[in-house]
Amino acid sequence: MTEAATETDRHGLDRRTLLRGAALGGLALPLGALAAGQSRAQPAAGKLTKIKFATNSVAPCLSPVYLAKDKGLYEKYGLDVELIDFGGPTENLLEALATGKADAGVGMALRWLKALEAGFDVKITAGSHGGCSRLVALESTNLRTLADLKGKTIGITDLNSPGKHFFSILLHKEGLDPVRDVEWRQYPIAALPIAAEKGEVHAVADGDPNAYLWLKRGGWVQIASNLDHGFENRVCCIIGVRGSLVRDDPKIATALNRAVLEAHDWTVAKPEDAGHSFARFAPKHVTPEDIIGILKGQTHNHRPVGNELKRELALYAEELRAVRVFKASTDPKTFAEKVYADVFSA
Repeated sequence: MTEAATETDRHGLDRRTLLRGAALGGLALPLGALAAGQSRAQPAAGKLTKIKFATNSVAPCLSPVYLAKDKGLYEKYGLDVELIDFGGPTENLLEALATGKADAGVGMALRWLKALEAGFDVKITAGSHGGCSRLVALESTNLRTLADLKGKTIGITDLNSPGKHFFSILLHKEGLDPVRDVEWRQYPIAALPIAAEKGEVHAVADGDPNAYLWLKRGGWVQIASNLDHGFENRVCCIIGVRGSLVRDDPKIATALNRAVLEAHDWTVAKPEDAGHSFARFAPKHVTPEDIIGILKGQTHNHRPVGNELKRELALYAEELRAVRVFKASTDPKTFAEKVYADVFSA
């Protein structure tokens, strides 16, 4: 997307786009209420169903999950949601979902999909937004394009990180071999900018808020993100629900998804609300203004379900197979059908 793009083009904040997105999700859109100044949804009558929802307080992109708590959206759909800050490995999170220790969670597709290929009983029910990963470099490196990275070293937080997976896909699409043409080097997150300054790595693949703050500080340039090079309308993060809940109580799974996706609508209309909901959980060096800036740069109006989400999941599976993350024997369409569950027809 070019710098000349308008704010409406860049962030999808026009009302028509929002209404179209709401129709896809089958949601009761809160925009009318927002326009009238409603600050909190009305709770559902009767006893609320308790739900444990795993999230991550380091990721500003998950602000809508916290907004839904603040604004009573879970209660509106009959739920008493306990937010669990899950900072452990994705495999542990998926195991917690599969074994019933948590009911649902939200996270990056490229962090989850390889683990789901292994067969965890967790179903993807909706996409939540796009735009969490950036490939950045110090201005002094003069690296500006993906092609410039041939023979270079890219810093990452771990060898199964979403950044490594996504930018491996982009490099492959640009004609580079992400295994042979670049070196991936792992560092603790706090050491990544230091490694770049020392010249130990030439670029860094990471997500927000870190990459956003490096760019904001100055001296860094963005080479690519997961909102360009043809990925402008691809989901980044997804909602997952334990398989037994989808099978045994699909209406509860539906209610949770509707609440979260309605919170994304609210975030598009009023990112300031979402930013302030998340701010009290965010790392101290991340300000509410930073969170709002990050949210405005993401596509929280892009939250596919149904055939559109299955199409995007199949594309990711095909791309991950091409860069040797998925097994060669995995059929992308079959995989997408297996891991997706339609809870909006419940």
